[in-house]
Amino acid sequence: MSTSFERITTRRGDADVNGAALHSTRAQPLHGCAATRALEHHYRNASPALMRRAGLATAQLALALAPHARTFWIACGPGNNAGDGLLAAGFLQAWGKRPIVTATPPDGGYSGETLQAWNAARAAGVLCQSTVPEHFDFCIDALFGIGTLRAFQSPHSDWIRQMNNADAPVLAIDLPSGLDADTGTCQPVHVCADHTLSLLTLKPGLFTAHGRDVCGEVWLHRLNCADTEGADAQLMGAPLPRLRGHDSHKGSYGDVAIVGGAPGMTGAALLAGSAALHAGAGRVYLSLPEPPESGYVMDSGLMLRPISGLPLNQIVVVAGCGAGTCLAPHLSELITRALVLVLDADALNQIAGNSVWQRALAERMPGRTVMTPHPLEAARLLGCNTAQIQSDRLASARQLAARFQCAVVLKGSGTVVCAPGQPLALNPTGNAELARAGSGDVLAGLIGARLANQLGLHGENGLDTYEAACAAVYQHGYTADQWHGSTLTAQTLAQSLTSR
Repeated sequence: MSTSFERITTRRGDADVNGAALHSTRAQPLHGCAATRALEHHYRNASPALMRRAGLATAQLALALAPHARTFWIACGPGNNAGDGLLAAGFLQAWGKRPIVTATPPDGGYSGETLQAWNAARAAGVLCQSTVPEHFDFCIDALFGIGTLRAFQSPHSDWIRQMNNADAPVLAIDLPSGLDADTGTCQPVHVCADHTLSLLTLKPGLFTAHGRDVCGEVWLHRLNCADTEGADAQLMGAPLPRLRGHDSHKGSYGDVAIVGGAPGMTGAALLAGSAALHAGAGRVYLSLPEPPESGYVMDSGLMLRPISGLPLNQIVVVAGCGAGTCLAPHLSELITRALVLVLDADALNQIAGNSVWQRALAERMPGRTVMTPHPLEAARLLGCNTAQIQSDRLASARQLAARFQCAVVLKGSGTVVCAPGQPLALNPTGNAELARAGSGDVLAGLIGARLANQLGLHGENGLDTYEAACAAVYQHGYTADQWHGSTLTAQTLAQSLTSR
């Protein structure tokens, strides 16, 4: 296969030789529809061969993925995505394969380039028809790409259903038809692809909301275009290793205090504390409203300490994990005095209902606060509903970061990290093993450890809440991707974290 292809992510279970799920290890720029169209316009003016490159890349990838396939069904829509598919059909025909294009007759509806591709395919002997072939070994979705989303009508909706119900693998050009390139939301009828070839740019919608479920493996071909200006966001890369010097001690790696764990929910605070401990914090304190109930097993390195005994202005405080209403008497003090504050779960719910705390939070020193809401908590903070949050996760994260002037970790499929003055980042790691109670508490503790390490090694001037949040989110998901045993519980997840 051409070295111009880059494999970005895989489905869980499609692994490398070591059994680990694959995903990109370096940061990648993400371009939404408008930014991608601007680049397309620029490069089409510079090189009219852009569509030909797209068709060639599609045919090359299809052949590499299914070298023994004979019949290729290419479903073409009304726009330029069809041009890519038609040109791919021409290349497959020239290479001895049997491509069959399903399309509605152009009738003057195709653009100039796509009409040329239609005529070239017909001239090359490609079979073009208005019905789906009875048999095919491989399918190429060239229906809608990044075109304007709307409810699909017959015959396109029928073709999508037949595509999804077929046994043959599906390769989507640019993104699966029906998936929004900017938000990752889907139309009710949409393609579920086994592979997606993103052309020229990577799109944010491939990596968040429904995107992770409907794209399959994501591949990138930049069509020999190097310019990536105008990115809307970035796909996180792996964080740099954390090296622990021989000439160091527990004070070198900072202190974390977990404030939460109301009666009946002590386990949440213990999970956050265990995560902070295993992720490399120098010391981890638990501030519980009551001593742990019988039956709970604490990591031996965790220390119980009342809030009144914590040096709040010197440490990282993770507040809210299993806190219930017991946190309310302490929230004002934590918001005003904690040097670094990670707010999760019940801390966020209580702040959502108190305008005084919201103003105080926004007035904290910049770069000292991280919020880690799931979609329902984000909705409470923004005064909307969960569906509105999920309809545009990137915009929701930006709005939270701007309103509260802090780093925001909007959890979910394709977790979004945002902070004032920083590029919005999407996480490529993680899987459904994390869809269990307690995994969010583990993430909060991990973020706390990352911040404590910064504080211990570099002091206050070395604090970077955005960097710590991105690194922790990536590590949290990566740890789940590495898991190939029995059910991954939150406790096992916490104990599997490392300080490296």
